[in-house]
Amino acid sequence: MALSSPKFNSQIGSKNISKLNYSINSDTTISLSFSHSVSMGLNLRLNLASSSSSTRSTKSNRFRNHGSPLKVVCIDYPRPELDNTVNFIEAAYMSSTFRANPRPTKPLKVVIAGAGLAGLSTAKYLADAGHKPILLEARDVLGGKVAAWKDKDGDWYETGLHIFFGAYPNVQNLFGELGINDRLQWKEHSMIFAMPSKPGEFSRFDFPEVLPSPLNGIWAILRNNEMLTWPEKIKFAIGLLPAILGGQAYVEAQDGLSVKEWMRKQGIPERVTDEVFIAMSKALNFINPDELSMQCILIALNRFLQEKHGSKMAFLDGNPPERLCMPIVDQIKSLGGEVHLNSRIKKIELNDDSTVKSFLLTNGKVVEGDAYVCAAPVDILKLLLPENWKGVPYFQRLEKLVGVPVINVHIWFDRKLKNTYDHLLFSRSPLLSVYADMSLTCKEYYNPNQSMLELVFAPAEEWISRSDEDIIDATMSELAKLFPDEISADQSKAKILKYHVVKTPRSVYKTVPNCEPCRPIQRSPIEGFYLSGDYTKQKYLASMEGAVLSGKLCAQAIVQDSELLTTRSQKRIAQASTV
Repeated sequence: MALSSPKFNSQIGSKNISKLNYSINSDTTISLSFSHSVSMGLNLRLNLASSSSSTRSTKSNRFRNHGSPLKVVCIDYPRPELDNTVNFIEAAYMSSTFRANPRPTKPLKVVIAGAGLAGLSTAKYLADAGHKPILLEARDVLGGKVAAWKDKDGDWYETGLHIFFGAYPNVQNLFGELGINDRLQWKEHSMIFAMPSKPGEFSRFDFPEVLPSPLNGIWAILRNNEMLTWPEKIKFAIGLLPAILGGQAYVEAQDGLSVKEWMRKQGIPERVTDEVFIAMSKALNFINPDELSMQCILIALNRFLQEKHGSKMAFLDGNPPERLCMPIVDQIKSLGGEVHLNSRIKKIELNDDSTVKSFLLTNGKVVEGDAYVCAAPVDILKLLLPENWKGVPYFQRLEKLVGVPVINVHIWFDRKLKNTYDHLLFSRSPLLSVYADMSLTCKEYYNPNQSMLELVFAPAEEWISRSDEDIIDATMSELAKLFPDEISADQSKAKILKYHVVKTPRSVYKTVPNCEPCRPIQRSPIEGFYLSGDYTKQKYLASMEGAVLSGKLCAQAIVQDSELLTTRSQKRIAQASTV
């Protein structure tokens, strides 16, 4: 993100509780089997460099053997067949148009503020089209909302718990274009919910591979008898019929209703909301169903039901800045683009006609281009808006769009927790959204001896200003219900070795009712100025997929305007030379 004011940056807290050393045999192959939890087809092979000793211990207070050349090979589920879906083909075609675009005689110099996924995507596709993006990132780390940091022990902690769905066609195409499909670790096609009424137990929705969509999703719902009764399932199905029959037009028309309001209107029992949609609302937008627009839920359900592998999930095999963002940066640079960290925007400077003259950075540098893009979050854009623009309806409508606070918690324990899965888990806790044992789900974070839970603390509005210690205490109280035999709030069972708390006061835009008309298209009414970000107009709302698609749409608008922008720049140069 790019902002002169620091208050929107993620706030990071951490604590080292104790030290731990462990040993592991070299040249070892480990197959995991987890009592009543499931191995999910995961095999891990550990290869350590040869040594004069058969064991090697960690030193200092490292929790994994970072010092040795440790190689972890995880065998997850195969990549699903996504390439023949309509949405994937559509996304692939859009990507191909940039590469097929006639090479410009004089490439446009496009200055982009913000190196999150939206800014990276914009820059990547502009470079593919033969133009020269200059990407400026305020912080010293790539990724924006997928940023991550390495602590003094060599362990990574992230802004959020990021899941890559099969229903993310532009993201899946991006991985393929970069040649990094193997960096996604696909999990079993299931959704797993904790059972608050039965501490320590889970309820699963398993999508059979042999059935096409939407039958696989219907089967998953019908087979689950722990969360919904048959009468509730029937009433829910009847309530959903208008959305299924009405298509996209119906979905968009529900933007004015919250999830709770829509459920009541359709005669769906309140228990359906309590059992399923509280968890789903918090996972999608970090807020409860009494606030979330029903359009958001219906878009997700639409994708999950229409595409056989739409709801299938994958984890990235390591930290996002290195494993996802750097390959994009490498592609941008290989095509002549530039990426600069620690380049925070202080002011958008204007010409006499209110078009953009330059971006002024906090370090005093002035960056000029033929076109300009703000790919920072909407709250930051609103702070950067020049006074001359604030009366323009296009920008006035942005006031309705406000980022939602979210907290990401990482806890390293002194033991391997057993009551978990190699998958994303819906906690159904009043304080927590989703969580995962990253020591199982992610190659880079794999640890055979200790668990590292990454948890999304949401809704977070009442907690964002609380101390890290308060947040950890509250998290441990909730975890005691999820792991009753292994975790207690007072740490009389599993002990915390260390933790990190990452606070983002303004994350993705809060998808409350009647937001949709306020979302701007990527081409602004200011000639030569464009927007990119998941809050801009695109069909995937506030998500990684939405961010990547917004970047493609922004790049597309600039390529379409390239002749106009070139002429405009030539006139500006001619005028300057006559002064």
